[in-house]
Amino acid sequence: MKTIAITSNCLSQVFKQLQMQIGGELEEKSKEYKLKIDNEIGKGFIIGIAIEPAICYIEYEIDFNEDVSLTYRQDNSNAIHFGYCSKGQLVQKFGENGKKNKLNQFQTGIFSNSSSQANYFSFNKNQEVKVSMVTVDTLSVHDSELREQLKNTFLKNKENGQLAYVGSLNLKIFEKIGILNTIHQKGLVRNLLINSTVYLILALEIEQHKYDLIKADTNYNSLTPSEMVMVKSASEHIKSNPEIQYSLKYLCRKFGLSPFKLQEGFKILHNRTVADFIKNVRVEVAENLIRTSELNITEIVYTVGFTSRSYFSKIFKEKYNCSPKHYQNHQNKFAITA
Repeated sequence: MKTIAITSNCLSQVFKQLQMQIGGELEEKSKEYKLKIDNEIGKGFIIGIAIEPAICYIEYEIDFNEDVSLTYRQDNSNAIHFGYCSKGQLVQKFGENGKKNKLNQFQTGIFSNSSSQANYFSFNKNQEVKVSMVTVDTLSVHDSELREQLKNTFLKNKENGQLAYVGSLNLKIFEKIGILNTIHQKGLVRNLLINSTVYLILALEIEQHKYDLIKADTNYNSLTPSEMVMVKSASEHIKSNPEIQYSLKYLCRKFGLSPFKLQEGFKILHNRTVADFIKNVRVEVAENLIRTSELNITEIVYTVGFTSRSYFSKIFKEKYNCSPKHYQNHQNKFAITA
């Protein structure tokens, strides 16, 4: 196994240490770093973003040719790593002989640094992985409320000064990481979009931890990774085809899920029932058509799958606080004055 030692909290130094030990071509731009690797150790890339002095984001999308272990030997035991596995598997442990904590696909994980033992993050050889890590130095966080919440929730009662938590499946974080990877704007707009997305990923990690604690003493059974993938596929199918007159029976048969699993998956992923999700998708598609097409309201209603104009007007007003006609007229006036 190849061991890579990380001894700094500074993101620029972290990437210099990574490049020194595994090679590759390092690109630096503003507060972003990208290490491209294509050698005997592996193929892929590692990216890093400095959000603020106390918060950074690192993403590993790589296939190693040998087992690799990242070893954090930092003096700062107040750092917390919020991890997420989009593909493959990540294994964490404290010390060489510590208990292994496995982070599988779509799982969250929260790990502290230890003042007494090194923190190991291990990747298996010949396995494509995509792992994201938001690291927070709780002593240096600017927001005092966030700082106290993190310390009280994750550091106050650590056993032997160590925290290792592996959460249940979460596809919301998977989607936000996907959004982060598609930000192509530059300058200030790019920085704002990246920062807000990373903060949202961090918030979802904390929310998942809270959710798991609430569910810990119940008989709740989490969906498997394959079932969560099916729920996501069902969501995408609805978004792409809002006009279909869906039924729970149709969706369950098409995606191989029981009604309970399907509903539970939509609650986890979208915080909505299936019916409410369909309704919301149709309203959002209709709003886009009002802005971008020349269809009248009645045509739009039936195009997106509604069967009643009055019902559509009711829920449109509930969501956007104005009638569809008023919204359309406003668009037309704007187009004329422009």
